[in-house]
Amino acid sequence: MGRKRDILVAGIILLLIWEGAALLLDSMALPQPWAVLLDCVERIADGSLIDDFLISAARAVAGILLAFVTAVPLGLVVGAEPGWRKRISPFIYLLYPIPHVVLLPLVIILFGIGDFSKIFLIALIVFFQALVTTRDGAKNIHRNYFYSMQTLSASPLQVYRHLVLPATLPKILTAMRISIGTAVAILFFVESFATTKGLGYIIMDSWGRSDYTSLYTGIFAMAILGFILYLILDRLEQRVCRWTIVK
Repeated sequence: MGRKRDILVAGIILLLIWEGAALLLDSMALPQPWAVLLDCVERIADGSLIDDFLISAARAVAGILLAFVTAVPLGLVVGAEPGWRKRISPFIYLLYPIPHVVLLPLVIILFGIGDFSKIFLIALIVFFQALVTTRDGAKNIHRNYFYSMQTLSASPLQVYRHLVLPATLPKILTAMRISIGTAVAILFFVESFATTKGLGYIIMDSWGRSDYTSLYTGIFAMAILGFILYLILDRLEQRVCRWTIVK
Protein backbone atom coordinates (compact mmCIF):
# COMPACT_ATOMS: atom_id res chain seq x y z
CA MET A 1 0.00 0.00 0.00
CA GLY A 2 2.85 2.36 0.84
CA ARG A 3 4.46 1.79 -2.55
CA LYS A 4 1.23 2.57 -4.39
CA ARG A 5 0.86 5.75 -2.37
CA ASP A 6 4.41 6.79 -3.23
CA ILE A 7 3.80 6.21 -6.94
CA LEU A 8 0.58 8.23 -6.77
CA VAL A 9 2.33 11.10 -4.98
CA ALA A 10 5.16 11.04 -7.54
CA GLY A 11 2.59 11.18 -10.36
CA ILE A 12 0.82 14.17 -8.80
CA ILE A 13 4.14 15.97 -8.34
CA LEU A 14 5.03 15.41 -12.01
CA LEU A 15 1.64 16.76 -13.09
CA LEU A 16 2.14 19.83 -10.90
CA ILE A 17 5.59 20.42 -12.41
CA TRP A 18 4.05 20.07 -15.86
CA GLU A 19 1.29 22.53 -14.96
CA GLY A 20 3.81 25.02 -13.57
CA ALA A 21 6.02 24.76 -16.65
CA ALA A 22 3.01 25.23 -18.97
CA LEU A 23 1.89 28.35 -17.08
CA LEU A 24 5.42 29.72 -16.95
CA LEU A 25 6.21 29.22 -20.62
CA ASP A 26 2.69 30.09 -21.85
CA SER A 27 3.40 28.39 -25.18
CA MET A 28 1.23 26.36 -27.57
CA ALA A 29 4.05 23.84 -27.65
CA LEU A 30 3.42 22.94 -23.99
CA PRO A 31 -0.31 22.61 -23.24
CA GLN A 32 -1.56 22.25 -19.70
CA PRO A 33 -1.98 18.68 -18.43
CA TRP A 34 -5.74 19.04 -17.89
CA ALA A 35 -6.16 19.83 -21.61
CA VAL A 36 -4.19 16.71 -22.55
CA LEU A 37 -6.16 14.56 -20.10
CA LEU A 38 -9.42 15.92 -21.51
CA ASP A 39 -8.26 15.07 -25.04
CA CYS A 40 -7.36 11.55 -23.83
CA VAL A 41 -10.85 11.11 -22.36
CA GLU A 42 -12.50 12.27 -25.59
CA ARG A 43 -10.35 9.93 -27.69
CA ILE A 44 -11.07 7.03 -25.34
CA ALA A 45 -14.79 7.79 -25.54
CA ASP A 46 -14.82 7.60 -29.35
CA GLY A 47 -12.57 4.50 -29.30
CA SER A 48 -9.78 5.89 -31.48
CA LEU A 49 -7.14 6.04 -28.74
CA ILE A 50 -8.01 2.57 -27.48
CA ASP A 51 -7.52 1.10 -30.97
CA ASP A 52 -4.13 2.77 -31.42
CA PHE A 53 -3.09 1.85 -27.87
CA LEU A 54 -3.93 -1.84 -28.37
CA ILE A 55 -2.16 -1.94 -31.73
CA SER A 56 1.00 -0.42 -30.25
CA ALA A 57 0.79 -2.68 -27.19
CA ALA A 58 0.49 -5.77 -29.40
CA ARG A 59 3.54 -4.74 -31.45
CA ALA A 60 5.65 -4.01 -28.36
CA VAL A 61 4.68 -7.20 -26.52
CA ALA A 62 5.14 -9.36 -29.63
CA GLY A 63 8.60 -7.88 -30.22
CA ILE A 64 9.69 -8.42 -26.61
CA LEU A 65 8.37 -11.99 -26.52
CA LEU A 66 9.98 -12.87 -29.85
CA ALA A 67 13.30 -11.52 -28.61
CA PHE A 68 13.24 -13.39 -25.30
CA VAL A 69 11.95 -16.68 -26.72
CA THR A 70 14.99 -16.75 -28.99
CA ALA A 71 17.61 -14.98 -26.84
CA VAL A 72 17.09 -16.65 -23.46
CA PRO A 73 17.72 -20.29 -24.53
CA LEU A 74 20.77 -19.22 -26.52
CA GLY A 75 22.04 -17.07 -23.66
CA LEU A 76 21.65 -19.91 -21.15
CA VAL A 77 23.62 -22.31 -23.34
CA VAL A 78 26.35 -19.79 -24.20
CA GLY A 79 26.73 -18.79 -20.57
CA ALA A 80 26.67 -22.26 -19.05
CA GLU A 81 28.73 -24.09 -21.68
CA PRO A 82 32.33 -22.83 -22.03
CA GLY A 83 32.69 -24.50 -25.42
CA TRP A 84 29.67 -22.77 -26.89
CA ARG A 85 30.68 -19.51 -25.21
CA LYS A 86 34.03 -19.62 -26.98
CA ARG A 87 32.32 -20.16 -30.35
CA ILE A 88 29.41 -17.72 -30.08
CA SER A 89 30.88 -14.84 -28.03
CA PRO A 90 32.95 -13.39 -30.94
CA PHE A 91 29.76 -13.02 -33.00
CA ILE A 92 28.01 -11.30 -30.07
CA TYR A 93 31.03 -9.04 -29.64
CA LEU A 94 30.84 -7.97 -33.29
CA LEU A 95 27.07 -7.68 -33.67
CA TYR A 96 26.00 -6.18 -30.32
CA PRO A 97 27.56 -2.69 -30.77
CA ILE A 98 25.85 -2.17 -34.15
CA PRO A 99 23.08 0.48 -33.90
CA HIS A 100 20.38 -1.89 -35.12
CA VAL A 101 17.77 0.85 -35.42
CA VAL A 102 19.47 2.01 -38.65
CA LEU A 103 18.42 -1.29 -40.20
CA LEU A 104 14.77 -0.16 -40.40
CA PRO A 105 14.90 0.66 -44.17
CA LEU A 106 16.48 -2.74 -44.86
CA VAL A 107 13.92 -4.53 -42.68
CA ILE A 108 11.08 -2.79 -44.54
CA ILE A 109 12.62 -3.76 -47.89
CA LEU A 110 12.92 -7.40 -46.80
CA PHE A 111 9.64 -7.83 -44.91
CA GLY A 112 7.38 -5.08 -46.25
CA ILE A 113 5.57 -2.34 -44.34
CA GLY A 114 3.26 -4.59 -42.32
CA ASP A 115 3.31 -5.34 -38.61
CA PHE A 116 5.96 -8.05 -38.90
CA SER A 117 8.70 -5.64 -39.95
CA LYS A 118 7.95 -3.43 -36.92
CA ILE A 119 7.84 -6.39 -34.54
CA PHE A 120 11.02 -7.83 -36.05
CA LEU A 121 13.03 -4.62 -35.54
CA ILE A 122 11.87 -4.34 -31.90
CA ALA A 123 12.81 -7.99 -31.37
CA LEU A 124 16.17 -7.56 -33.08
CA ILE A 125 17.20 -4.70 -30.82
CA VAL A 126 15.88 -6.26 -27.61
CA PHE A 127 17.38 -9.64 -28.57
CA PHE A 128 20.96 -8.59 -27.91
CA GLN A 129 20.09 -6.97 -24.57
CA ALA A 130 18.43 -10.19 -23.45
CA LEU A 131 21.17 -12.40 -24.87
CA VAL A 132 24.07 -10.59 -23.20
CA THR A 133 22.33 -10.32 -19.82
CA THR A 134 21.26 -13.97 -19.84
CA ARG A 135 24.70 -15.12 -20.93
CA ASP A 136 26.41 -13.15 -18.16
CA GLY A 137 23.95 -14.46 -15.58
CA ALA A 138 24.51 -18.08 -16.56
CA LYS A 139 28.28 -17.59 -16.82
CA ASN A 140 28.48 -16.32 -13.23
CA ILE A 141 26.98 -19.49 -11.73
CA HIS A 142 29.73 -21.12 -9.69
CA ARG A 143 30.97 -24.39 -11.21
CA ASN A 144 30.56 -26.20 -7.89
CA TYR A 145 26.80 -26.10 -8.40
CA PHE A 146 27.22 -27.94 -11.69
CA TYR A 147 29.44 -30.52 -10.02
CA SER A 148 26.79 -31.04 -7.33
CA MET A 149 24.15 -31.69 -9.99
CA GLN A 150 26.47 -34.12 -11.76
CA THR A 151 27.03 -36.11 -8.56
CA LEU A 152 23.25 -36.49 -8.38
CA SER A 153 23.28 -37.94 -11.91
CA ALA A 154 21.19 -35.06 -13.24
CA SER A 155 20.64 -34.99 -16.99
CA PRO A 156 21.60 -31.86 -18.98
CA LEU A 157 17.92 -30.90 -19.19
CA GLN A 158 17.55 -31.21 -15.41
CA VAL A 159 20.66 -29.08 -14.88
CA TYR A 160 19.14 -26.29 -16.95
CA ARG A 161 15.70 -26.70 -15.41
CA HIS A 162 16.74 -26.86 -11.75
CA LEU A 163 19.97 -24.85 -11.73
CA VAL A 164 20.77 -22.64 -14.70
CA LEU A 165 17.31 -21.20 -15.33
CA PRO A 166 16.39 -20.47 -11.67
CA ALA A 167 19.81 -18.93 -10.99
CA THR A 168 19.60 -16.74 -14.10
CA LEU A 169 15.90 -15.85 -13.87
CA PRO A 170 16.33 -12.63 -11.83
CA LYS A 171 18.77 -11.28 -14.44
CA ILE A 172 16.45 -12.34 -17.25
CA LEU A 173 13.60 -10.39 -15.66
CA THR A 174 15.94 -7.42 -15.15
CA ALA A 175 16.74 -7.55 -18.85
CA MET A 176 13.01 -7.64 -19.61
CA ARG A 177 12.48 -4.60 -17.42
CA ILE A 178 15.18 -2.71 -19.27
CA SER A 179 13.86 -3.92 -22.60
CA ILE A 180 10.44 -2.35 -21.96
CA GLY A 181 11.88 1.15 -22.22
CA THR A 182 13.87 0.17 -25.29
CA ALA A 183 10.90 -1.53 -26.94
CA VAL A 184 8.60 1.47 -26.40
CA ALA A 185 11.26 3.84 -27.74
CA ILE A 186 11.77 1.71 -30.85
CA LEU A 187 8.00 1.35 -31.16
CA PHE A 188 7.73 5.10 -31.61
CA PHE A 189 10.43 4.99 -34.27
CA VAL A 190 8.94 2.14 -36.30
CA GLU A 191 5.44 3.63 -36.11
CA SER A 192 6.75 6.88 -37.55
CA PHE A 193 7.12 5.29 -40.99
CA ALA A 194 4.69 3.64 -43.39
CA THR A 195 1.79 3.24 -40.97
CA THR A 196 -1.53 4.85 -40.17
CA LYS A 197 -2.14 3.18 -36.81
CA GLY A 198 -0.44 3.23 -33.45
CA LEU A 199 0.64 5.74 -30.83
CA GLY A 200 3.78 6.64 -32.75
CA TYR A 201 1.63 7.58 -35.71
CA ILE A 202 -0.53 9.81 -33.49
CA ILE A 203 2.59 11.64 -32.28
CA MET A 204 4.09 12.18 -35.73
CA ASP A 205 0.77 13.06 -37.36
CA SER A 206 -0.07 15.57 -34.61
CA TRP A 207 3.40 17.08 -34.84
CA GLY A 208 2.99 17.55 -38.61
CA ARG A 209 -0.37 19.28 -38.07
CA SER A 210 0.98 21.37 -35.13
CA ASP A 211 -1.76 19.85 -32.97
CA TYR A 212 0.27 19.89 -29.78
CA THR A 213 -2.51 18.70 -27.50
CA SER A 214 -2.92 15.53 -29.56
CA LEU A 215 0.85 15.19 -29.70
CA TYR A 216 1.06 15.14 -25.90
CA THR A 217 -1.89 12.74 -25.82
CA GLY A 218 0.14 10.29 -27.89
CA ILE A 219 3.21 10.79 -25.68
CA PHE A 220 1.13 10.36 -22.51
CA ALA A 221 -0.51 7.18 -23.86
CA MET A 222 2.88 5.76 -24.81
CA ALA A 223 4.16 6.49 -21.30
CA ILE A 224 1.12 4.71 -19.85
CA LEU A 225 1.83 1.74 -22.10
CA GLY A 226 5.38 1.46 -20.79
CA PHE A 227 4.17 1.88 -17.20
CA ILE A 228 1.56 -0.89 -17.56
CA LEU A 229 4.11 -3.29 -19.06
CA TYR A 230 6.52 -2.44 -16.23
CA LEU A 231 3.84 -3.15 -13.61
CA ILE A 232 2.98 -6.49 -15.21
CA LEU A 233 6.63 -7.48 -15.17
CA ASP A 234 7.01 -6.31 -11.58
CA ARG A 235 4.11 -8.54 -10.51
CA LEU A 236 5.57 -11.43 -12.50
CA GLU A 237 8.91 -11.05 -10.75
CA GLN A 238 7.22 -11.06 -7.35
CA ARG A 239 5.60 -14.38 -8.22
CA VAL A 240 8.46 -16.28 -9.83
CA CYS A 241 11.43 -14.79 -7.93
CA ARG A 242 10.11 -14.57 -4.39
CA TRP A 243 13.50 -15.44 -2.92
CA THR A 244 14.96 -12.17 -4.26
CA ILE A 245 12.37 -9.92 -2.59
CA VAL A 246 13.74 -8.06 0.42
CA LYS A 247 11.07 -7.62 3.10
